[in-house]
Amino acid sequence: MTVLQATRTTALSDATRSGRLFLLELSGGRIHSINPDGSDRRIIVTGCRNPDGVAVDVAAGHIYWTNMGVPHLNDGSIERADLDGGNRRIIVPEGLTFTPKQLHLEKDEGKLYWGDREGMRVMRANLDGSQVETLVETGRGDRDRRDQTKWCVGIAIDPKYRKVYWTQKGPDNAGLGRIFRANIDIPAGESPAKRSDIEVLFDHLPEPIDLELDLTNRVLYWTDRGDPPRGNTVSRAAIDRKAEPEILITHLMEGIGIDLDVPGNRMFVTDFGGSVYSAELDGNNEHGLLYAQGNLTGIAYVEV
Repeated sequence: MTVLQATRTTALSDATRSGRLFLLELSGGRIHSINPDGSDRRIIVTGCRNPDGVAVDVAAGHIYWTNMGVPHLNDGSIERADLDGGNRRIIVPEGLTFTPKQLHLEKDEGKLYWGDREGMRVMRANLDGSQVETLVETGRGDRDRRDQTKWCVGIAIDPKYRKVYWTQKGPDNAGLGRIFRANIDIPAGESPAKRSDIEVLFDHLPEPIDLELDLTNRVLYWTDRGDPPRGNTVSRAAIDRKAEPEILITHLMEGIGIDLDVPGNRMFVTDFGGSVYSAELDGNNEHGLLYAQGNLTGIAYVEV
């Protein structure tokens, strides 16, 4: 194939791709849908109780999201609706998860995974909300709950090697944030609170929040809150070898959500200051799509 043919093929591929972003506005309790260039914004769901994590199942026509609720009340929940916001229903009711944060959809397995912050757990359930399970438990009770190093926030899944990745953010600007990895399956004879297969991949991070995996290139991406120079950033690192994190994007206003479009060589990021950004996977060509949109949390990119 000549360079010209390759260019034309890439251009055709880009022209035929039709992506959509779904993003959560915590301050307004709303879910927005926009084009990847920031145009055609639509509000599809209202009245969410502090929404944080979002995942989209295009084939089934469903959008899932977590509601943190009031953090000290143990009243978090997970909801599902059609892509236009219709047929909305609660699938994981209050009382089963404390403060659900980032959400990950593993369609082939038929599971939803999420981090439960004040619940100090990594959890999952079936797509209909049944069979809620705890995979990792870092603490229990009010005394442990006051220790923010035990708070589980972001989550990502490697289905090929059956690994789960998650963040424990630590206190504000304490430099105690960590990213962990373990098998999805609890080792025989062990429990969520006592697992021998948990490993720390990165520590002394500012405040790691959401995670995403580029499974094609075996690279982990994450957002960090906290003060510069290492905080309010997007970083990445290889997961199959020892590698120092590489900071790709800086000067976010409390970075939260991240999602990847690996075939399109781009990432999408939200921050608590109300901005949505796009950049190439190496951080180049960063540009803003929206600004001052309230307090934004989770974001999901899908081909529709």
